[in-house]
Amino acid sequence: MLLTMASLDNSADLGELFHEAFRGLRRTWAEQLAPWELTPHQWRALMTLLRRGTPEPEALRLKDLAERLRIAARSATEVVDQLEAKGLVRRERDPSDRRATLIAATDTGRQLYADVRAERRDKSNEYFAKLPEEDRAELARILGQLPTSFPCAAAPLLQPLSQQ
Repeated sequence: MLLTMASLDNSADLGELFHEAFRGLRRTWAEQLAPWELTPHQWRALMTLLRRGTPEPEALRLKDLAERLRIAARSATEVVDQLEAKGLVRRERDPSDRRATLIAATDTGRQLYADVRAERRDKSNEYFAKLPEEDRAELARILGQLPTSFPCAAAPLLQPLSQQ
């Protein structure tokens, strides 16, 4: 749908426009997971384990992973079972609590994460290449302001790809 400035001012909701653009990008991401035989739920769990900003991310308790994914602990268990069967994560005993289980990415999981992120970055660049360079720079500048100006639980996840 092509929008003019007049139609943007009169009828379009920025949230709707943003959501529509995101849906287009998200469709390409879902297709990208297929060669790795990953579901979007599995990818989100692996990403949550590894996207924490440290070179060697710590393992997470299963309940903490479920909370970060905003899913029930039982659902997180199923996803972790699937990732473990693929050799992408492993369960470890929590040294501080014998009743708790920690989930950690394996070397294979870390490599797959890096490969998928590189593919996603390439596809994102391809998607946004439709815009002129100056528009992409302006969009990045504007979107970079949102996580800090509008506090939300997801703000730590909203980082430019170059910082992840």
